[in-house]
Amino acid sequence: MTQTGNGLSVLRGQGYSRLFAAGLINGIGDRFSSVAMLALVLQLTGSGMAVGISLGVRVLPYLFMAPLGGMLAGRLPRKTIMMAVDIMRVPVALSFLWINGEDRLWLLYAGSFILAAGEAVYSPVRKSSIPLLAAPDSLLRINGLEQLMNGSVLILGAFTGGLVSLWFGPETAFVMNAASFLVAALLLWGLQFPHHAGETEAGTKHDASAEQSELQQGKAGRLRTLKYVAGGSLVLQVIIAYELLVPVINGWDNVLISVYAVQVFHAGDVGVGAFYAALGIGLSLSFFAGRLLKKRLLAVALAGLLAEGLLLMGISASSHFAAAFLLYILLSLSGGVGNACLDTLVMRETPSSMQPVIFGMLSAAGGSLIGVSMLSAGWLLDYVEPRQLGFAGGAGFAGIALLLGGYYLVRSKRKSLSRI
Repeated sequence: MTQTGNGLSVLRGQGYSRLFAAGLINGIGDRFSSVAMLALVLQLTGSGMAVGISLGVRVLPYLFMAPLGGMLAGRLPRKTIMMAVDIMRVPVALSFLWINGEDRLWLLYAGSFILAAGEAVYSPVRKSSIPLLAAPDSLLRINGLEQLMNGSVLILGAFTGGLVSLWFGPETAFVMNAASFLVAALLLWGLQFPHHAGETEAGTKHDASAEQSELQQGKAGRLRTLKYVAGGSLVLQVIIAYELLVPVINGWDNVLISVYAVQVFHAGDVGVGAFYAALGIGLSLSFFAGRLLKKRLLAVALAGLLAEGLLLMGISASSHFAAAFLLYILLSLSGGVGNACLDTLVMRETPSSMQPVIFGMLSAAGGSLIGVSMLSAGWLLDYVEPRQLGFAGGAGFAGIALLLGGYYLVRSKRKSLSRI
């Protein structure tokens, strides 16, 4: 059997296919609900402020709940956590059916907050489960599949969710979202974590040292993890800086994609859907592009960020909708390849016992910073033209890529000289 065939058989045997299917179904259902919620808010209020609040409450939980997910994954079986979160979100998703007027809009805000809190716990637990379900040499390919999944969610979830909400009403989308949580939990029920290399389902090693065991115990464990991150490998330091700097600007792009479609290209809701579909296409293509990569993953990730910056500047100068559509595909392709490389490097550079906490902290920081960035974009657009803000964001991405690349080269050179 070829090496590729062996890799595929390992994935099937260790259950990643179930994790992938659960994430796909979960994500599509969530997109259905998100589109329906925005439509419902606009239908009931016609207020942009109400839309902003509904989006804002989905970001806030990441600051507190994502680290909690990382802590729980070091204490409880990861499958149990993911199943419990999915099942608990079912009645919350169904509660949106009781919203029949503006006086009950608080149910939507509260429900959105709880659903986002569940996702904030679920996400780092799921991501830290991937290395337990795959051989080390399969991680890059699997993280490429994760980008393919995200792309499929954007294409199938956002586009199809809009059609479902339009044709059958938002109530149907809410029911389908609840059903997706239930189906995802049933898929995870059959998930079996292997016990190879001394790993248990909770991600700890049977022969782990006292220091690694303490990493999973309360405040002392979190402080040790932070110390490890701060003084860890040079690659990990660059990744942490990447995850802290990029979201500061990334929120601008999230806001601008709708502004470009509606205000710049005058394409309306169809244009918004088309641009999101372009992002989905790019993420899906990144899976196939990522299969060509073998080495220098950090350089590829930084090159992808530089390409994103240049493409954002190109989008800001585009005069035709079709040109912007194609540039968004290339933008998402570059970002998808970079994200797969970064996730793979984190999984390679950190012990399994630390991964839930690290992924939780990164998710908390990234989600919070993107939320602040989105708010700042809304404020800046009152004073700056969309194209100018988009160009500035692209220049910021390019600058971050060059800054981090320069930092890595300088530190690497100093380390090499110190060994002589």
